[in-house]
Amino acid sequence: MSAGFVAVTWNRRKVIYDAILLASIVLFIGLHMTITATAHPPTDHLGWIDLRLKAFGACAFTMLTSILCIGPLVRLDPRFLPLLYNRRHFGVLMFLVAFAHAGFMVEWYIAQDALGNLAGEITAWADYGKFIGFPFKVLGLAALVILAFMVATSHDYWLSFLTPQVWKALHMLVYAAYGLVAMHVALGLMQHDRHPLVPLLFGGSFALVAALHLLAARCGIALDHGTPSTVDGWLVVGPIESIPDKAARIVATVSGERIAVFRNGRRIGALTNLCAHQNGPLGEGCIVDGLVTCPWHGYQYRLEDGCAPPPFTERLATFALRVRDGIVEVDPTPLPPGSKAAIEA
Repeated sequence: MSAGFVAVTWNRRKVIYDAILLASIVLFIGLHMTITATAHPPTDHLGWIDLRLKAFGACAFTMLTSILCIGPLVRLDPRFLPLLYNRRHFGVLMFLVAFAHAGFMVEWYIAQDALGNLAGEITAWADYGKFIGFPFKVLGLAALVILAFMVATSHDYWLSFLTPQVWKALHMLVYAAYGLVAMHVALGLMQHDRHPLVPLLFGGSFALVAALHLLAARCGIALDHGTPSTVDGWLVVGPIESIPDKAARIVATVSGERIAVFRNGRRIGALTNLCAHQNGPLGEGCIVDGLVTCPWHGYQYRLEDGCAPPPFTERLATFALRVRDGIVEVDPTPLPPGSKAAIEA
């Protein structure tokens, strides 16, 4: 990879995205603390610590749930793409909120001069075989360690050092973190707070993530079986108008390789669906400033030949195209990376 390959430069939309994200965090925590304090007013310093502890914990869980929903939502409806472009910012902020939640937990023990009790709870090995009394805090701490690892390796240096395949596999641990957080909540909060709204919100969040991923997977099943082809083996993309302007229609070969067919006005080009950065789903992105832009981190390529704009040197495989009787068709055999293949439809 090019040493200086960077994402799309900072722009107004990125500023707005982060501003909305920060405002939402402040609003969520503020409302949670206000509502909880109104229903159960804190009577001492420990009560205020507990108030912050729960507010930040609920916010971190909601943010992690939202992050895991973004991917399938984009696959179901490309209008959610703006949420995907800065998901890394979302993840880092979520970790900071979760870290603050853990910090308030430690503060709660320190305020009682009982920090040793926390270590005692975590090392009470006999309690690990129980349901009621399970040391649920260790689950939250394990999830926090995983999230810390993901934040620490989110820089492109680690992507290049580990290779995209290994890096992506490691970052799939976010699902393990979510499972640990889910058990942390189930074995902790829900054992002490018996309000029916708690399991409803918790169970609903978990069900939402699972349902969206199942729906997105179902939508991709037909594509994975391959796209209809002509007698001479070219894949049928469809009428020119079926390819959204400044976006793509994805087709697949019988072997399962996906091809992203983009349209920019009357100009059509076909590129591999794998971004050179992290093997991101290029076809789920769009054309920004005349360049095909990956939805994960904004890496860009020319529609004409799949090359990154100078001074960068990344090149993607392209595919030959033709239009017959108003139907766009693509040759499933990839051309050498950087080959000019775009056509005027």
